[in-house]
Amino acid sequence: MNGEPDGEPRDAIDRILEQWRRERPDLDLSPMEVFGRVAQLARTVEAEVEPVLARHGLRPGEFDVLAALRRCGPPYTMIPSELSAVLMTSRAGMTSRLDRLEAAGLVGRSLDPADRRSFRVTLTEEGRRVVDAALTEHAANLARLAAALDPGDAATLSRILRTLLNARD
Repeated sequence: MNGEPDGEPRDAIDRILEQWRRERPDLDLSPMEVFGRVAQLARTVEAEVEPVLARHGLRPGEFDVLAALRRCGPPYTMIPSELSAVLMTSRAGMTSRLDRLEAAGLVGRSLDPADRRSFRVTLTEEGRRVVDAALTEHAANLARLAAALDPGDAATLSRILRTLLNARD
């Protein structure tokens, strides 16, 4: 058949590892097999997600801001430092995203009555409409991308990835 014990066809990562194992048999390269595929999958997903968001006039970072506001619930308001923390982005990066989203009428900014040195970011009705439409299409797209996995495999993969991500804390 294809010579692979797991029944899956060989891919670019298999070929790269074969070359490295030939050149550096002294190294354990099994982690490279895992992380090489994770990196390749991340690039693939990014390439599939960006056009979906672009159809809604959004870049991924802008979608993230709108989604964070939408999922926090009514009144769909957060302060920029909360958004930065939730989205793990710099304050400068957050400011430029907010500038673009405000110019597009998707968020509004107002002074924070509790702290007049800060302001609150609120999802507008148009922002809610756009993020809901984008999320609907985004969720369907991700489901399509994950369709090769049965639900048990998807749950196992999610658990394994969570373990890896939590191990770095």
